[in-house]
Amino acid sequence: MAEKLSRTDLPPKSGVADFTRGISDMLFPVIEGGGGRIMQRSKLRDQLVSLLKPLKERLLASPENTAEKFFSGLPGIKNKLGDDASFIASNDPAATDVDEVIMTYPGFYAILVYRIANSLAGEKVPLIPRIMTEYAHSLTGIDIHPKASIESPFFIDHGTGIVIGETSIIGKRVKLYQGVTIGALSVAKSMASTKRHPTIENDVIIYAGSTILGGETIIGHNSIIGGNVWLTESVSPFSLVYHENKVTVRQRTDDEADTKNRNDKI
Repeated sequence: MAEKLSRTDLPPKSGVADFTRGISDMLFPVIEGGGGRIMQRSKLRDQLVSLLKPLKERLLASPENTAEKFFSGLPGIKNKLGDDASFIASNDPAATDVDEVIMTYPGFYAILVYRIANSLAGEKVPLIPRIMTEYAHSLTGIDIHPKASIESPFFIDHGTGIVIGETSIIGKRVKLYQGVTIGALSVAKSMASTKRHPTIENDVIIYAGSTILGGETIIGHNSIIGGNVWLTESVSPFSLVYHENKVTVRQRTDDEADTKNRNDKI
């Protein structure tokens, strides 16, 4: 049974959202065009400590030490995000430069917030990482669980409707398009601690609308999953998987054209 928390045990959602914006702006001021509110590291650290204090009984370390460890890891997070942004810019013909990706791409913003939240989730911080990714979800339509494992670089294009589950494992240079679900098959609550979501190996492309389910499902490296595919089993590396959908295009007959012309005159 899930642990019940009292009201005093809960950090404010608005405060978590404000901290998320502050960290995002500190890492990449261009997100707000350079004219946004860029908080100092010390103020952001104090803000995080304040958010962690209601959860202190559930932390591995004190709120102060947890915050310090988080901030010491930010340079590594920024390096990964820089690789993500460069990968998106170099693979999307519509992107003019990296600044455009950082400033305007919802896929990049969802990845940014995920990487921040994932760092806190790695320290077993409860609740706050999930509030962060749900905040990004509300802005972008992209739902990434903070405990998912996603290597860098990573590419989300368009992004709306993407779902990446808690125990998903995603390798390097993976590209996802809108409407992709990397999810679980229907499982019992007793399986919460097991791997329930797929593994996507390096250099895989998954096109719009595809659904890949199951903890034992592995998409082999360098595979391409076409649009609107439903997969619950593994595929080997270098596979091409597609849903065959027949669309017929033909010229109308003279009778059909005459019928339309008569109807237009009525």
